[in-house]
Amino acid sequence: MSEVDRVPSPAAPPAVAATAPEEKKGKEPEREKLPPIVSAGAGATAGLDRGSKGQISTSSSFISTVNQKKEAAENRSSPTHLVFPNIKNVRDLPPICLDVRQKQRTSIDALSSEMKTPVLPEPILPVQPKTMKDFLEDVEKAKSSGDWKTVHDFYLTMFDSFPELNAAFKKDASASFNTIEDSGINAKFVNAVYDALLNTPQDIQKTVLKGIINSLLREWKGPRTKDDLRAYFILLQNPQFNNTSTYVIYAHLLRQIATLVEADHHFLVHWFKKLSQKRFKQLVERLLQFISLRLFPAKPEEFPPISKCSWWIPSASKVLALLNTANNLVLPPLIPYTDFYNSTLDHIDLMEEYHTWQSFGNSHRFSFCQYPFVISIAAKKIIIQRDSEQQMISIARQSLVDKVSRRQRPDMNMLFLNMKVRRTHLVSDSLDELTRKRADLKKKLKVTFVGEAGLDMGGLTKEWFLLLIRQIFHPDYGMFTYHKDSYCHWFSSFKCDNYSEFRLVGILMGLAVYNSITLDIRFPPCCYKKLLSPPIVPNDQSMPVGICSVTTDDLCQIMPELAHGLSELLSYEGNVEEDFYSTFQVFQEEFGIIKSYNLKPGGDKIAVTNQNRKEYVQLYIDFLLNKSIYKQFAAFYYGFHSVCASNALMLLRPEEVEILVCGSPELDMHALQRSTQYDGYAKTDLTIRYFWDVVLGFPLDLQKKLLHFTTGSDRVPVGGMADLNFKISKNETSTNWLPVAHTCFNQLCLPPYKSKKDLKQKLIIGISNSEGFGLE
Repeated sequence: MSEVDRVPSPAAPPAVAATAPEEKKGKEPEREKLPPIVSAGAGATAGLDRGSKGQISTSSSFISTVNQKKEAAENRSSPTHLVFPNIKNVRDLPPICLDVRQKQRTSIDALSSEMKTPVLPEPILPVQPKTMKDFLEDVEKAKSSGDWKTVHDFYLTMFDSFPELNAAFKKDASASFNTIEDSGINAKFVNAVYDALLNTPQDIQKTVLKGIINSLLREWKGPRTKDDLRAYFILLQNPQFNNTSTYVIYAHLLRQIATLVEADHHFLVHWFKKLSQKRFKQLVERLLQFISLRLFPAKPEEFPPISKCSWWIPSASKVLALLNTANNLVLPPLIPYTDFYNSTLDHIDLMEEYHTWQSFGNSHRFSFCQYPFVISIAAKKIIIQRDSEQQMISIARQSLVDKVSRRQRPDMNMLFLNMKVRRTHLVSDSLDELTRKRADLKKKLKVTFVGEAGLDMGGLTKEWFLLLIRQIFHPDYGMFTYHKDSYCHWFSSFKCDNYSEFRLVGILMGLAVYNSITLDIRFPPCCYKKLLSPPIVPNDQSMPVGICSVTTDDLCQIMPELAHGLSELLSYEGNVEEDFYSTFQVFQEEFGIIKSYNLKPGGDKIAVTNQNRKEYVQLYIDFLLNKSIYKQFAAFYYGFHSVCASNALMLLRPEEVEILVCGSPELDMHALQRSTQYDGYAKTDLTIRYFWDVVLGFPLDLQKKLLHFTTGSDRVPVGGMADLNFKISKNETSTNWLPVAHTCFNQLCLPPYKSKKDLKQKLIIGISNSEGFGLE
């Protein structure tokens, strides 16, 4: 039995900016005309499902209004010539995709005042005396009397044009509301109107859609006013766009929003972040559904051919990017970042998307990799693994060619990264092997323990990772400090002559990602943010790496007590200089010696005051998380990227890197039960039934202990419980014995306990008194 076999001891013991600049500053892009709204037969505008209210006829039934629109346009001497449903001359959407490969990402929240569009005079709005109370009363009267004329006239007028929308929903029609913080829209009134809309007769719903078409068909020239942006903001929330019969109209609305200039997007993003969580999530889900149904339509005849509307998905993705940026500007976010995942994309050719992105970047060729926030972590793992496999195959093939060219006999071992280590010198041997075989790091890993027979079928590799991580992260080793308050490790700031062992830890993490090994490492989220700063190793070795902006929130994840103290300093109402008597100098203990460091030149002579305390706190946090551990983290950074040097890393958020390395904290024990294999037992055996009754009834902390006991980690691989290959084997020993686990193989050896009570007692003792990895 290996060292990592678990025998219980008797004693108890981790945005993209929504918009990249699409046009050069100071240059107003030429406005495109809206392409014709496509009518693709009756199926393209199938009726809205309305339950007991009946079916709404197809939207094509009222697109005949286009002819009237055309005549009106000619009367205004407009150059626009609208033809329906001919779409041969429809141009593809111009490039609107964010190039996630840029090393410097410009936050949409950081636009300079010069980049903001000039404030245009707002047009005089129509008079709209009806209030929300009036509207709701009209709706109730219509429901009781059956006479919907008043409500119909309200919707007819309100959705007839952008000015009418503003007149209806603007808090104060005479005010300009030209700020990003306040859209000036009565959100409660908008919600009430839309909530009531779905319960109105079909002719009213058709009237609304007809009005939206009329508004979108207008010829646009020059910059948009803020009233125009407000109208887009209101129309985007229309719940009618949940139905595929409205998708042609919805697509054109999305296109007009997508092709706005960056400064207009800036306003929309800040307005989006003020939405309620419910309404915001509805917008996101509606867009994700739109993309999914365009990719895989239930009834293909409902939509125009994909070749005729290639701009639909890029437009929707661009608007989703605005919502994603809005979500990232709010702390905490309105919705989890995982709510932007589109699981439909798991079923497309991801590598084709990846190679398109690699080859064309932010050109006219669209790729979902330009919007990585919609790609699930499972899909990203597939991209990274396949990219890794291709690199491994390429390197292995080159090694084979080199052997043949030198007329040497090919050896299958050349296809692998072969590690030969002694258990007694695990760290030094591993460091030597990885340094010597640096060129082979992208090959498949195989481990051999010197003096031990056996082939590595995956178990030895996992054991090597577990033992090495256990030893390196032990407090006595001195590389990392374990913080009990936050249950995580952080880099020791002790200075040394050689930081190669930190590079080794980085290599280990990279190898774990490439070889699909889940590590029991407890780094704070800040670590993974630094690991992606930048996501691609710069060619200029003098450029700093692993440096990112840090806040008290980052510090709180590592040293919560210190972070709380600094927060108290920032909010202190007394005289900071006299009461705290601090300077811009900090002290650290290194090997029993107290050393002082100035946070800025002459810091020991600069007092901390009420005026400069924010600067002091920021410099202190930056010192702790960046400067004091720079050499340690830089070595760690270069080690990780020496294995994971791939553009696929730029698709990942810091939280996703943590999940790839350490697994997900979300447990699904029912999924584990479905995927468990048995050796010596059948799933219908009484002992196994007892086992699952007990485990499924465990609280979460005991379920995590069981997982840690059997696999070496209390987290789940990205692919879910099925990827654990969990096995329960029959242990033909006395039922007085405790369960035993072989963590290298995710195997639990369970004696045939005769009662559920006995099994539960023995199992709890076993999983609660086993020694964990990576902790004290």
